[in-house]
Amino acid sequence: MARQSERLKVVLELEQRREQAALEQFQAAQELLRQQTDRLSQLERYQGEYQDQLRNDGATGPIPVSRLQTGHAFISQLGQAIAGQYRQIEKARRDFEQAREQWQKAWERREGMARFIETCRERERREDDRREQKALDEAASQQFARRRK
Repeated sequence: MARQSERLKVVLELEQRREQAALEQFQAAQELLRQQTDRLSQLERYQGEYQDQLRNDGATGPIPVSRLQTGHAFISQLGQAIAGQYRQIEKARRDFEQAREQWQKAWERREGMARFIETCRERERREDDRREQKALDEAASQQFARRRK
């Protein structure tokens, strides 16, 4: 019969695969959060540039009302897009935290299994040592008994 530590290797391999899958999800969530944050920065930068352009146009002379209205409407749309992007970032942040927790739990399960297997191996080594010592003692005892005869 296979030793317990050997039989548990299958469980450890399963836990390693689960941990790897959780790590990949965590990394994907981290990348998505980074992308969403970059997108927000781009939108805010674009809004600021557009506002500056509108101000500069006004500094050089009168701006037609239709151009001013169109510019303010566009800036308002950018503001709405920025607000929506903040919501996307919050969702991405929640997903990131959840993925991080799942990876941490998977890591802890895998680590726990590895420690348990090592404990089993140590116990098995002690049992082997005891059996070997018992066999040596019996052999020495039998040898002593044969010499006495």
